Amino acid sequence: MSDFGRPMLEINGLTDRLRNSSLTCVEDKNVLEINKPDFRELDLGSPVSPLRNGPTTSSSSSSSGSVSGRNNTSHLGPKKSDSSHSGELSGSVESSPKAARGFKPGHARSYSSGGSSVNSPQLNALPTGNICPSGKILKTGMASKSTKTDVLGSGTGYYGHGSIMRGGSGQKQVGSGVGVDLGGAHTVNNSSDPEELKRLGNESYKKGCFLEALNLYDKAIVICKGNAAYHCNRAAALIGLKRLSEAMRECQEAIRLDPSYVRAHHRLGSLLLSFGQVEKARAHICFQGHQPDQVELHKLQAVEKHIGKCTDARRVGDWTSTLREASAAIASGADASPQIFACRAEALLKLHQVEDAESCLSITRKHELSTGSFQSKNFGMLSEAYVFFVQAQIDLALGRFENAVSAVERAGQIEPRNIEVSVFLNNVRLVGRARARGNELFKSERYTEACAAYGEGLRRDSSNSVLYCNRAACWYKLGQWQRSVDDCNRALSFQPNYTKALLRRAASNTKLERWAEAVRDYEVLKKELPYDNEVAESLFHAQVALKKSRGEDVHNMKFGGEVELVSGLEQFRAAISSPCASVVHFKAASNLQCKQISPFLDTLSTKHPSINFLKVDVEESPAIASAENVRIVPTFKIYKRGSRVKEMICPSQEVLESSVRHYSV
Repeated sequence: MSDFGRPMLEINGLTDRLRNSSLTCVEDKNVLEINKPDFRELDLGSPVSPLRNGPTTSSSSSSSGSVSGRNNTSHLGPKKSDSSHSGELSGSVESSPKAARGFKPGHARSYSSGGSSVNSPQLNALPTGNICPSGKILKTGMASKSTKTDVLGSGTGYYGHGSIMRGGSGQKQVGSGVGVDLGGAHTVNNSSDPEELKRLGNESYKKGCFLEALNLYDKAIVICKGNAAYHCNRAAALIGLKRLSEAMRECQEAIRLDPSYVRAHHRLGSLLLSFGQVEKARAHICFQGHQPDQVELHKLQAVEKHIGKCTDARRVGDWTSTLREASAAIASGADASPQIFACRAEALLKLHQVEDAESCLSITRKHELSTGSFQSKNFGMLSEAYVFFVQAQIDLALGRFENAVSAVERAGQIEPRNIEVSVFLNNVRLVGRARARGNELFKSERYTEACAAYGEGLRRDSSNSVLYCNRAACWYKLGQWQRSVDDCNRALSFQPNYTKALLRRAASNTKLERWAEAVRDYEVLKKELPYDNEVAESLFHAQVALKKSRGEDVHNMKFGGEVELVSGLEQFRAAISSPCASVVHFKAASNLQCKQISPFLDTLSTKHPSINFLKVDVEESPAIASAENVRIVPTFKIYKRGSRVKEMICPSQEVLESSVRHYSV
């Protein structure tokens, strides 16, 4: 599989980052079967599931609680402008987010508070009397453990003037370049001073207590609604809580209150870039009259380049290039964009990687789709509409016809004038009608007409594996087994692990006496459906027929279902030489444990008919017991082709069943 055959992002990281979603996952729970014969009948719903991949304490004395980055000379904008928002949260201005992680213990940092600059103490020289998380007094000279931080998102997030770092519950984590108070969580007071509330909020933020910080900033805003710094700090707390759309709205409010607020512009620009909205992001990252941050500028240029190439490739149907460029755009910084993830899923679908496409699209459910004015329109439709549009394509490919119609109708409600959505909606409805008509004809045993109905649907959707599989059922009923195999092959080319198509192809090959092909499919199905007696029996009969066709001896082959008593040594050796696994119970009629477990062995023989179950009474057949060195009963041994592969002495029922299950596949 190529580098682009699987999702290229660390999905776990993105899932952790972006929890909110307005996209409802639609599933088809109405999978029907018709007149169950010796193979599976029509697929009236979705296919069977695929087969089974150290911080410092700031010494600032300012009552404003201002916290800024570690490089005072790097502020974006004149100091005069920034000083009007003392107490706002920011991180360091770095060349890359990795710089925050690469900070070495013992290096001093510089912080600014209002207009003054203060050097922090070294990490291993905290003031006497600091309170450790454990509650003990940390004495001077005692080394402190650094707190590992993680940049929000997939590792490239950089929201505003410095990277906003995330903290977990109970963790003392901090924005890049911001010192951590090692004391315990403070008690929120009922202060009516908004500056005091802001200061307390900053302290909570530095500890990673984002929800507490948010509540404090809220109180400050209630008292003083017109303070832009309060809203910008609130945006930082919302980012820590992964509520990115709300954070963008707070940045907008801060800018409305103070149009020249550089840090709010840069934070909003970085957030917009993560949603893939390049032009809107540029207006804030390259804020007029101020030097843009070079890291953010480079990210913007990279995302813009990859989205442009992705759009061009999608327009001409070059899905390999579309997949590559969408993945590159996400890796470059558009890692919260539902639309880019949806484009990646669409490319995977067009490349016949349906399962990977559905997995990729599921990531968008962690993103915030209902972003209102923040929605992008990279591929000719708003991001929310495009996600539903791609969802409909995946539903159609997986045979969830009603869900496909619902999804594309929702896309049409959002983008009522979009030609691509309108054409696809009409096509989905026609394909769904053809499938429904074919199913009705099949149930009426009018198989030739059903073939024609499914064919009409395939003319509109030539890669629909469900329609191919259903038409294969008609060919089977008409005795045209080669045509049935051909349609199953087409279905499996789009969904390699489509269980019903495998079953139908195996049954058709059996009719054509292509025993090797039938055995191969049934062996795959046996691993996926280990307790399906019909599959086990079909596999056994195909194996017997294959041996006969090769002129091999088959008189010792036996299909399970009962426990066979073996008394002679030659009979025993012949029985365990079977290609199937053989479970032998060495017992004694007088032994109580043997009497207790014998009924359970009968149960296992019914559940695992492809295995030979044998019993040997060691008192009546001492020669077998001696040859197999059996000294204790009950003893169970498992053989394959005459060789012992497992031995259990006085096992529990759970251990015995686990071993039998292991060797049945």
